[in-house]
Amino acid sequence: MGYSDGCAAVVVDGAIVKPILTETTTMIVLGILGSFAVIGLLCWLLFTLAVFALPFFVGMNVGLWFHQTGAGVLGAFLIGALAAGATFGVGQFLLAVLRPTWLRLLVVLAFVAPAALAGFYATYGIVSHIMPSETWQLVFAVIGAVAVGITAFVRVTAMATPGTSGQGVATAWAAIDVGRTYQDRS
Repeated sequence: MGYSDGCAAVVVDGAIVKPILTETTTMIVLGILGSFAVIGLLCWLLFTLAVFALPFFVGMNVGLWFHQTGAGVLGAFLIGALAAGATFGVGQFLLAVLRPTWLRLLVVLAFVAPAALAGFYATYGIVSHIMPSETWQLVFAVIGAVAVGITAFVRVTAMATPGTSGQGVATAWAAIDVGRTYQDRS
C-alpha cells in the first residue's frame, strides 16, 4: 500500500484513520500544561513572598555593603540575614506597639511599596515575553503591581492584628489564668 507516515494507523471499514493524539500533539499539550503550572507556582511564590520584599532589600544591601568592606562572603551573608530579620522584627514590633492608625499605615506602606515594585517588575518580565506592544506590557505590569500590592497589604495587616487569631491551648490557658487572677482580686 505504500503508507508510511511514521505513526500507527487504524483501519476502520476499509478506511485508514490516523490517530488524533500523536507524539507532537502530546508534547505540545504537556508543554502548555507545564507552563501554566510553573506560572501558577511562580505567581503563588510572588504573592507569598511579597511581604518580605523590604526585609530582603535591606538584607541584600547591608550584605553587599559588608562584602565590599571586606567581611567575606559568609560574613556578608550572615550580617545581611541578620539585617533582614531585624527589619522584619522591627516592622512587626512597630505594628504591635504603635496605636495611631496613620503611623501603622506608614509602617504597612513601607512593606507594601517594595512588594508592589517587585510585582511590577515580575509581571513586566513575564508579559514582555508574551506581548509585543509596549503599552499593553505596561498596562499588565501595573495591574500586576496593584494585585501584589493589595495582597501584601492584606497579609501585612493580617500579621499586625493586636489580638490572637487562634483558639489554641495556650490561648485557653491564658484566658483561664486571667480569669483566676481577676477572681482572686475580688
